Amino acid sequence: MPAVLPDGDPAPADGLLPASCAHEAAGRSMSFYVHIPFCSVRCGYCDFNTYTATELGSGATQASYAATVSREIDFARQVLDSSGIPDRRIDTVFFGGGTPTLLPAADLARVLGRIKTNFGLVPGAEVTTEANPDSVSSESLAELAAAGFTRVSFGMQSAVPHVLKVLDRTHNPERVPQAVAWAREAGLEVSVDLIYGTPGESLADWRTSVEAALGYNPDHISAYALIIEDGTKLAAQIRRGQVPDIDDDDHAEKYQLADELFAAAGFSWYEVSNWSRGPRHACRHNLAYWQGGDWWGAGPGAHSHVGGLRWWNVKHPAAYQQRIDAGISPSAGREFPDAQAVQLERTMLLTRLNTGMQVSELEPAGRKAVAGLIADQLVEPGQALAGTIVLTQRGRLLADLVVRELLDF
Repeated sequence: MPAVLPDGDPAPADGLLPASCAHEAAGRSMSFYVHIPFCSVRCGYCDFNTYTATELGSGATQASYAATVSREIDFARQVLDSSGIPDRRIDTVFFGGGTPTLLPAADLARVLGRIKTNFGLVPGAEVTTEANPDSVSSESLAELAAAGFTRVSFGMQSAVPHVLKVLDRTHNPERVPQAVAWAREAGLEVSVDLIYGTPGESLADWRTSVEAALGYNPDHISAYALIIEDGTKLAAQIRRGQVPDIDDDDHAEKYQLADELFAAAGFSWYEVSNWSRGPRHACRHNLAYWQGGDWWGAGPGAHSHVGGLRWWNVKHPAAYQQRIDAGISPSAGREFPDAQAVQLERTMLLTRLNTGMQVSELEPAGRKAVAGLIADQLVEPGQALAGTIVLTQRGRLLADLVVRELLDF
C-alpha cells in the first residue's frame, strides 16, 4: 500500500455508497483487507504507509489499534446495509502492513472476530496475515490458527546477510526456517516473499535465496523486483552514489533464474510475481483484487472497492482514530474511474494472470496487435489463437509493453 494517496472527490461523512454499487453485487465476491501500520524499524526501500513507535506521535497507539479498527468494521456493516448492498459473507481476509504480528495475536484474533460477527465467513475462507520472521513465536502462530487464520506470509526477502543489510531488514536469515516450522506445526499454510535486484546482490546471492526458500518447503512464493521509490533511504543512497543503481537486465536474469528453479521444484506461476504448488495454494485474496471482486479496506491509508467505486482512508493513524472516534467515515476521498482507466487496469491485471484475458474483450486495434505479440514471442501462440492472451516467460518480463500494444491508447 503506497503511502501517497490519489486525488479524488470528497467522501461523505456517513460513508454511504451510490445506488449503482449495489448493481449485481450478489454475484461478486467480498473480501476484507486490514491494514496494520506499525513496524519496529523502517526498511530503507519501503514507502508504504507504516510508522515506527517514534513516528506515531500523539493520538494513536498500538495498544488501542485493535479497538479502533474494529469500530471501522462495525461502520462498514452499517454503511453497506444503509447503501442497499446485499449481505455477503467474506471469502478472504488479509492482514497487511506494516508488520501485523507486532500486535499481540489476541488483538489480531479480536479484529478477525469482529469481521466474523458482522459479516460471517464462507466455509473454507482464506485468512492471511503477513509477518516478519522475528515477530512470531510458536505460541503466537498457534493462537492465530486457533482464532481462524489459515495462512501466513513471511517477509523473507533474502537469505544473504549483506543483501538484508542493504534493505535494512532486521531478521536473522536463520530465523526463517524456524518460523516456517512453527507455522506448519500450527496447521497454517505458508508463503514466503522474496525481493530480487537489491544493489550489490549477485546472481549467486539470488540463487542462494531462491534455493533457501524452496528448502523451507512453502506452499507459495512471491518474488518481486526491487523498485526504488522516491523519498526512501535507499533512493537517497543511490543518488549519493553510496550503493549502485538497479539494472533492468539484472532483474530479467534473476526473474528467469527464479522461474526456472521454481518450476523444477513443482511450483507454477499464476501471476507474474507469484508461484504456488498448484491452484489450491494460490493466494485467493490477491486473486479477488486482480479479478475485480469487492473488498473493504480497514485502517489508515487502506483502499476499498465496491461496485466500481474506489475510496481510501486518511493516512495517519492519529487522523484515522480521530474520525473513528467521531463516528464518521475515515475516507479521505473516492472516485469512479472512467471507462479508459477501467479498461487499462483490467487489461494490466488479467494479462498478468496465467488464466489470461479474452481477446474478445479488446478493441479492434488490440485484437489486431495479437499477431505481432505472437511473432515477438510475448504471448502463448496456441492460447492466443484459441482466444486467450497468456504471457510467455518473455512476455512476463515485458508485461507493460504487452499492455500498451493491446490497448493502443
